[in-house]
Amino acid sequence: MRALLALLLACVLIPMSTMAGDSSPARPGTPRYTFAWPLDAPMPKPRGGVTKGAPVELDTTPSEAWRALRAENLTDFERDRRAILAMAGTYRVTFDFLEIVSYAQPDALVAPYQSWATEKIYVDEDTGRSISLVHILEMRTVEPDGSIGETLVTKHWRQDWTYEPPHIVEYVGRDRWVRRTLAPDDVKGQWLQTVYQVDESPRYASIGRWEHNASFSSWSSGETWRPLPRREWSVRDDYDVLIGTNRHTIYPTGWLQEENNLKAVLGEDGTPAHTQPYLAREYGIARYERIRGADFAAADRYYASTRVFWNAVRARWSEIFATQGMAQLRGPVDKLGLFQPLFAHAEAILEQGAEASAKTPAVIESALRDMGVVDPR
Repeated sequence: MRALLALLLACVLIPMSTMAGDSSPARPGTPRYTFAWPLDAPMPKPRGGVTKGAPVELDTTPSEAWRALRAENLTDFERDRRAILAMAGTYRVTFDFLEIVSYAQPDALVAPYQSWATEKIYVDEDTGRSISLVHILEMRTVEPDGSIGETLVTKHWRQDWTYEPPHIVEYVGRDRWVRRTLAPDDVKGQWLQTVYQVDESPRYASIGRWEHNASFSSWSSGETWRPLPRREWSVRDDYDVLIGTNRHTIYPTGWLQEENNLKAVLGEDGTPAHTQPYLAREYGIARYERIRGADFAAADRYYASTRVFWNAVRARWSEIFATQGMAQLRGPVDKLGLFQPLFAHAEAILEQGAEASAKTPAVIESALRDMGVVDPR
């Protein structure tokens, strides 16, 4: 359990505090983000993960999923489905976020964020018009003496895709999510992507349309509100919400997730403040490069053993939004550590099986009470 939480808190989601405020120039030879600052400006050292992953072999041949996606005579709906399913597989992932301009402090040089992971993406559900993908991390780091460290496994995030959805659960700021009904004409031919945090609590959702050509398939979202990620709230508290767009692009050997975000300050009415609504704009890229020959046996075991539990958590959230229409948390789930009881229970299921599973309903209700979502009575 300690290894799981250490990975979750230190390697995956949280920038290293020792690097967060370092604005000294990077060492000679460090790649430069040339479009972020003037060429003669000092470049802050990137913050984020400081570990190095074990060597992996990239798969440089077009995947079977890509070939299936590019098959002839597919309907638009089926080609969309195959693009979503093509995100499943085993990957080396790199995360890069760069603040390209500060509106509040034009001369500010904010350190870019960089991190990495190796993970496997599972098709957890496919009903035709609904597809759920679960990301499980399995990472091995290179130790200072050159040896490969122990295998670290943890659940990462989930993305659900729904064709022509009847409703959407949107983040509206200040730890509040609201369920909104959608008109059929407004979603015709489009897909809703709903993203969940590590503990299956809601994060953000948006609607967009897939477009396909011989080089790539790409889905672009509408404007989307999302809570501050750990990489941000761990180093700053001067804004309230990220407002931006999301794009997923599938290509022969992997896929990209691109973000274009404004860092927004909310006024008392919950909309961007009139005096200084936006502090900065950032670009982000998560690059998923397909790998082969990697051992994900521990991730497979974790996924198979805990799948029923995590689906029960997600189902309970769906029930809450269907009956209440909204959810107001007492604070950020990850910042307050509210996910920890659920992660501890998943670990107990992994070790104890049915004995721990029998306690699942009570564990879920207790966690939701701690989050402030359900009535504590």
